[in-house]
Amino acid sequence: MNETVTREEIARIVFGDHDDPFSVLGYQRIKLRGRGRTMHSVRAFVPDAEQMLLVCGDDGPVPMHRLHNAGFFEVVLDDPPSIIPYRLEAVYPDGSRMQMYDVYSFGPVMSTYDLHLIGEGTEEFIYHKLGAHLKTVQGVSGTYFAVWAPNARRVSLTGPFNRWNGRQHPMRKLRPSGVWEIFMPEIGPGEHYKYEIVFASRPIIMKADPYAFQSEVRPSCASIVTDLEKYTWGDKVWLDKRKKYNHYEKPLSIYEVHLGSWKQKPVADKDKDVTDTHMFLNYRELAHELVDYVTRLGYTHIELMPVTEHLLDASWGYQVTGYYAPTSRYGSPDDFKYFVDYCHQHEIGVLMDWVPAHFPRDYTALARFDGTALYEHLDPRRGFHPQWKTYIFNFGRNEVRNFLIGSALFWLKEYHLDGLRVDAVASMLYLDFSREQGQWLPNKYGGRENLEAVEFLQELNVRVHKLFPDVLMFAEESSTWPMVTRPVYSGGLGFDLKWNMGWMHDTLKYMALDPIFRKFQHNILTWSLFYAFTENFVLPFSHDEVVHLKKSMFNKMPGDYWKMMANLRLCYAYHYSHPGKKLLFMGGEFGQWHEWSEKQELQWELLDREPNRKLQTYIAELNQFYRKEPALFESDFERSGFQWIDFADADQSVISFIRRGKKQEEQIVWVFNFTPLPRHDYRIGFPRPGTYREIFNSDLDRYGGSDVRNPSLVETEAIAWHKSDCSVRLALPPLAAIAFKLVPPVK
Repeated sequence: MNETVTREEIARIVFGDHDDPFSVLGYQRIKLRGRGRTMHSVRAFVPDAEQMLLVCGDDGPVPMHRLHNAGFFEVVLDDPPSIIPYRLEAVYPDGSRMQMYDVYSFGPVMSTYDLHLIGEGTEEFIYHKLGAHLKTVQGVSGTYFAVWAPNARRVSLTGPFNRWNGRQHPMRKLRPSGVWEIFMPEIGPGEHYKYEIVFASRPIIMKADPYAFQSEVRPSCASIVTDLEKYTWGDKVWLDKRKKYNHYEKPLSIYEVHLGSWKQKPVADKDKDVTDTHMFLNYRELAHELVDYVTRLGYTHIELMPVTEHLLDASWGYQVTGYYAPTSRYGSPDDFKYFVDYCHQHEIGVLMDWVPAHFPRDYTALARFDGTALYEHLDPRRGFHPQWKTYIFNFGRNEVRNFLIGSALFWLKEYHLDGLRVDAVASMLYLDFSREQGQWLPNKYGGRENLEAVEFLQELNVRVHKLFPDVLMFAEESSTWPMVTRPVYSGGLGFDLKWNMGWMHDTLKYMALDPIFRKFQHNILTWSLFYAFTENFVLPFSHDEVVHLKKSMFNKMPGDYWKMMANLRLCYAYHYSHPGKKLLFMGGEFGQWHEWSEKQELQWELLDREPNRKLQTYIAELNQFYRKEPALFESDFERSGFQWIDFADADQSVISFIRRGKKQEEQIVWVFNFTPLPRHDYRIGFPRPGTYREIFNSDLDRYGGSDVRNPSLVETEAIAWHKSDCSVRLALPPLAAIAFKLVPPVK
C-alpha cells in the first residue's frame, strides 16, 4: 500500500502535538503515487483500540489498517464514503465493541460572520456561540464546543467519553480568530468535560470552560453540558409588571443574603466539615423558606451575594471561576431558575452581586488561560490586585469586554434577574487603587483614571439598558467619582443606583459612639445630606460591615443590652427615613450577636429570646410603614423630598426633618433623640398648622422599648419655631425616632 500520510504527521497526532488535526484525521481526498486519479481516505485515532472498522452504507463494515500501535488507523477507498458523516466501530482487547460517529467527518460550524463579531467584541449574546451547545449538525444530534484560546499550541476536548485523554479529540482552530471548535455526536446533557490546553511553551493543563453553564461541585471543576431551554417559566405577570415599574419612585427594600449560611440543614455527624454540600439547603428549598421569610418581613427584593460558580467558600463567591454558571453547591441551573421564578411569582425581586473587577489565580479557570495573559493584563502593575491577590481583567481587549458583558446579559436573560450589583467599581476606575507609588502605570494622559474600565462600564450599562430597560444596575463605588448614576450620553457611567458607602460608614461610626460623646461628632450624622442628591443612592448596611472584627450590627451599638437594642432600632429608623433606597444584610433584622461567617448559619436560636423577636417584629413593621408612605420613597433622589427642621441641636443630639412625596399632603415629620434621656416638652417647628398623628415610634413596648409616647393626636401652636410659623411640644423617647403626619381636615 502506498503511503498516504507521513510518519511525522501520524506521530504529531499520536503524541498530541498537531495544531490542525482535521487536515489529517477523518475523511480526506488523496492522490497516491503512480495513480492519476483522486482516492479517498478515512483515518482515525482511537487509543487502546485493537481494531477499527468503517461502518458506511449497506456494504457492511470495512476493516481499517493500523498505521501506529498507539491506535492510528486508516482505510483507503476508491470512492468517498457513501454516507457522511459515517460511523466507526472500535474493537478493544477485551472483546468489547463500540460504535461512534467520526468526529472528524463534520465540517466547521461557526460562521466567519460570528468570528468577526467575536473578534470585534460586539456579539451581544456571546454565550450562544462559545461554550457547549446542544446542536444537530448534518442530521446528527450532539454537542458543539467552542473556546477562545488564540495562543494555545493545541486545544482538545476531554471527558469520560474519551477517558480524559486529550490526544483523542484535538479541536479545529478557526484562524485567525483564535477560536477552537469541535462537534461531538451523541454527547448530551449531563456530560462532564474540560479543555486540555497545550501552551506554546508545551506545558499541558486542563481548563474548565469559561462559558460553561454548569460545573461540578468544588473542589472538582469539570464543566457540564447543560440544556438551558427545558425549564418552563411562570413569571410572565411579574415581568410584564416590571416593564411599567418606576423603581426610582417606588419602595425598594433589599434583604442581602448569602445562600449557604442563611440557613443550613442539621448535620448528624458533628465532626463533618461545615463546607460539605449536604449542609446547604438547595435552591428549591431556599425558594420556599426564604421567600416566605422576606415576605413576612416586608422586603421588596432579595440580593444574593454571588451565586456564580467559585471554588473557595471563604471568598463568599467574589472569586469567580464560572461567569455563566450558578454554583452547584445549591443545585442545578434549573433549580436556580426555580428559585428566581418562585420569588417572582410571590412578588419578590431578585438581584445578584456580579464581579467583573477581578478573578482568582486558579489555573483550572481563567488565569493564563492559553498560557498567556489572555483575560488579564500581563504587567502586574495593571493585571494583579495586591490587596486581593487576584488578576485584573484587561478591559481594553474586545474579547474580554465581550465575555464580561455577555455574562451580565446572560443572567438577565436566561435567569430573569431584576438587576445586578456590580462589585468593586472603585477598584476598576482607579489605576492606583490599593497601590503604592511606583506600583501602578498612569493612563495615556498621565492620570490615575482607568480609561479602559470607564469605557467598559459605560458600554456595559448602555447594552444592558438597551436590551433590558426595566432592570437595575447598581454600583458598589466607594469613591467620589462623579456622575456614577448619570446617563452615558451626558458623561456618566450609566448606573441606575449607587451604594452610599460614605453614609454607611458615617452612620455606623456615629452610632458606635457612647451617647455622651455624640454631641461632639454631630456633623458625622448630618454630613450625608450635603451630597444625598448628587447620585441615586442605595443606603446599605451590608455584609462587609459585619465581618473581619467589625462586629455584628447589634454589637456595634454602645450601652447595656436594652440600650444596644434601642440604639439598633434607632439606627434602622434613621436608615428608613433618610433619602435613598434600603439594604440590610441578613441577621441584622433580629440582632444577631456574632459576626457573620460563611461557615455557619445565622443564630436563629436568638429568636427564642423576646428582645430579638421584638426586633424582628420591628423590622417587619418598619418595612410595612416604609412601603405604605409615599413620602419615604417617591422623591428619594430629589431635593424637594427632604427638608431640615433642625440639624443644629448637637448638645442634646436631636435632629428633625421633613420627608415629602409627590403630593403636598404626603409629608412626614421625623424627630430623632440619639441619647438615652427622654426629653419632655421639646419644641419642634412643624411645616403646616393643624392636627398631627404620631404614626411611628421606635420606642413602643412591642418593639422592646420603654413605651414613651405622645398623645395620639397633637395640635400645633401658633408659636414660631425653627423658621416655621407653628410648632408642637413633644415627648422624645430615649434612643428613639418618632414620626408625625398631618391629619386631613374633615370636609
